Amino acid sequence: MGIKKFALGLALSASLFAVGAAKATDLEVTHWWTSGGEAAAVAEFAKAVNASGDKWVDGAIAGSGSVARPIIISRILGGNPMAATQLNPGKDADDLIKAGLLEDITDVATAGDWAHILRPASQLASCTVDGKVYCVPVNLHSGQWMWTNRKVYEDAGLKPPQNWNEMVAAAPALQAKGIQPLSLSQGWPVGLLVNDVVVALAGVDNFVKVYKDRDLAIAGGPEFAKVYQALDTVRKFVPADKMVPQWNEAIGLVIQGKAGANIMGDWAGGEFQVAKMVAGKDYDCLPGLGVTPVLDTGGDVFYFPKNKDPAVTAAQKKMAATLVTKEVQVAFNLKKGSLPMRADVDLSAANDCMKKGLAILDHSKAVFPGTIQMIDRDSLNQIDDLNTAFMADPTMTAAAAQAKFVDIIKKAPK
Repeated sequence: MGIKKFALGLALSASLFAVGAAKATDLEVTHWWTSGGEAAAVAEFAKAVNASGDKWVDGAIAGSGSVARPIIISRILGGNPMAATQLNPGKDADDLIKAGLLEDITDVATAGDWAHILRPASQLASCTVDGKVYCVPVNLHSGQWMWTNRKVYEDAGLKPPQNWNEMVAAAPALQAKGIQPLSLSQGWPVGLLVNDVVVALAGVDNFVKVYKDRDLAIAGGPEFAKVYQALDTVRKFVPADKMVPQWNEAIGLVIQGKAGANIMGDWAGGEFQVAKMVAGKDYDCLPGLGVTPVLDTGGDVFYFPKNKDPAVTAAQKKMAATLVTKEVQVAFNLKKGSLPMRADVDLSAANDCMKKGLAILDHSKAVFPGTIQMIDRDSLNQIDDLNTAFMADPTMTAAAAQAKFVDIIKKAPK
């Protein structure tokens, strides 16, 4: 770090400490981390903020991000902002930034040398608008994982599958024993499943060309036709009446041995940890569905709505700096199942899944943007609705679903 950055860091730290030492500031923090593994992870953030001299006031919103995001954005637009809020990196906060409702934390990012210590660069880039930083990336999440319970397959006399194709091939044998081959929850997890199958069967390049470049020829071509044909096969052993409401319930079926596999992001790892199951022994975590080891660059970030109280503003900036310190990054991410934003931390306690993710992260060609970094939220919601309808309605053909998908991509704003 250069002398100017070092000096700026000392000055900022001193000013924040002075405010914090004078009086603890309550910071209401909204987020949607409410499952067992998520609650254990967010407790580490709360502990760190409280130790810094301020008070984390938990504002958890039950349900998924699709439930929480409109509430969060509505509060900020309505003049009732929280002190800090979780969102995903991407386009969700663009309008709030344009309206001048979010705090510029460029000074914190500069003092902490985030441009050099945080990885991959796309995460901080998603927080940066016109050269100014508006959020702090706290982890790297990827949705590109398949989770399997080894005992379920072994008890059925089967070898635990190591990829998507082996899971599909083993499905009839599990069904014959009354075991659900693949658990699935309603809403966005269906979209995640579809995206994972796209990447596994059509490839990363085609996935990005469709979502980022709006390549209609590929979206309507044979590569995506393979995806919808594969999903047509899958929905035969995941009927609509077997779908559960929440993603963690679907993972719970795998943990309990009632289902063989689930497609879910690496945050599912936190649920297995809470259940005291060991990766590579009790369960397998297969990046890229075991077909192609890749990661998409999803994750979580925190924004800080503007506040008229200087003490709150100072506490917000102190919190931003705290969340990316080495100790906090390790404590949070080990429990969350996600990857830390910085490479210079001690991950000797990392489990098999995190080690797999870190190995992929070290090869940038295997890392690609998350969907919200490439296309708007409204279009994503339409795609999720389409895929949910397709998985639940056996009368909708694969060709019809693909045609509807192409139409959504065609109309998505660039």
